[in-house]
Amino acid sequence: MKKICLLISAMALAGSALAKLPAPSEEAKAKAAEAAAKTAHGNKVADFQLCKSREKVAAHYYKTIGKGKPAPKEATPACADPGPYKPADQAAAPAAPAAKPAGKG
Repeated sequence: MKKICLLISAMALAGSALAKLPAPSEEAKAKAAEAAAKTAHGNKVADFQLCKSREKVAAHYYKTIGKGKPAPKEATPACADPGPYKPADQAAAPAAPAAKPAGKG
């Protein structure tokens, strides 16, 4: 009986947790986009570092252990350095207000 009551109360609380949240503001959307861009760049840097370390390990292997083995026939793509992080342009900044037309007088 206690399990059933506990289950019913947990379901009631879970229903309130599913309530709809208000839409995020423009500022929050911009921050989220910037965070996503930083994360994407961080992933590119991590991929570059992984690629460089793989090349280093392969070079060491062929230098020491793989002396009698031929190099692989498949060419791997070169590691592409993503460069430093560049934040998004300030294009989203509000434009200068339009000039007011000269009044009569």
